[in-house]
Amino acid sequence: QVQLAESGGGSVQAGGSLRLSCTASASATYMAWFRQVPGKEREGVAASGRLGKTGYADSVKGRFTVSRDYAKNVLNLEMNRLTPEDTGMYYCAARWSEVPGHTWSLVEAFYGFWGPGNQVNVSS
Repeated sequence: QVQLAESGGGSVQAGGSLRLSCTASASATYMAWFRQVPGKEREGVAASGRLGKTGYADSVKGRFTVSRDYAKNVLNLEMNRLTPEDTGMYYCAARWSEVPGHTWSLVEAFYGFWGPGNQVNVSS
């Protein structure tokens, strides 16, 4: 049974930093972070995939950094200069099967495995 477990997150004031980590029970080809607030659709935040490639949502470029520890099957997300708009439940996602032509993805339907989520609260 494939499992994803998130850790980190919490509460911080605007301008602060937080770190999220996701540990997978096995090495995945693609991994990503998504976030969701009540009443809104889940949105892709940052992704890590084949060939060490990464991708980011425009809203977090320059502030968030995603990294992989392939030896430990861990996906990290460093979040800096946080704003209240970054508040939400953050989910780790993974896909094991390779998709030709895709080095990373921020599309929710691309991923078949999800962690339970970890809350991030940013106060103004």
